Amino acid sequence: MKAEEHAERGWQAACPFAGAVTSVERLRTLLPPPNQTTLAKIQRGLDHHCRTFISLSTFTTLATCSADGGCDSSPRGGPPGFVTVLDDHHLLIPESLGNRMADTLGNIIERPRIGMMMVIPGIGETLRINGGAWVIEDAALLARAGVMGKAPALGIGVRVHEAFIHCAKAFMRGALWDKAAWPDRSSLAPVARMIRDHGRGQIGDGSVGAVEAAIEESYTQRLW
Repeated sequence: MKAEEHAERGWQAACPFAGAVTSVERLRTLLPPPNQTTLAKIQRGLDHHCRTFISLSTFTTLATCSADGGCDSSPRGGPPGFVTVLDDHHLLIPESLGNRMADTLGNIIERPRIGMMMVIPGIGETLRINGGAWVIEDAALLARAGVMGKAPALGIGVRVHEAFIHCAKAFMRGALWDKAAWPDRSSLAPVARMIRDHGRGQIGDGSVGAVEAAIEESYTQRLW
């Protein structure tokens, strides 16, 4: 995305909020430093605990940033172990079919850094990984990251700089795995209607039915 588009969207505009904290020094007067336990748990590679966690994870988020400051957080999912551990310091994430906007891949090419949060269903703790990232097209390497018997055309190679277990407090506060605590969704419009409205009627013939059909085709025919 071009710098002028970022500016138009307000990503490079002056802060509109009163009382904004604008220096790390001020931040540290308001927020106490991390305790020694938090610092000690940071790993500089992938030990057997990290490897096992990754082998059971079915979902991860990828945080990236473009050269001119536009940020993006994108989900990835697959069967347990869909993220391949190559060795103690390197991972390979298969790139499955998506919206083809290539926000994550474009950001990585411009600024080869990534932040990941790996999730195991039913577990509140997550594995966070930060490191370098590159877009990979090497067929021999990508063959190691096949999902559902199909090797991806592209992948994301990650060099792990740090990995650590993140506590479950956010998942506990959000009651993510507690179905009894999930909010009543009756006020939420059907997804097809939201997409139709966001697309300003330019999807298919502009009807909710057309959007529903497009979603169904995408989910059943183009998942992998």
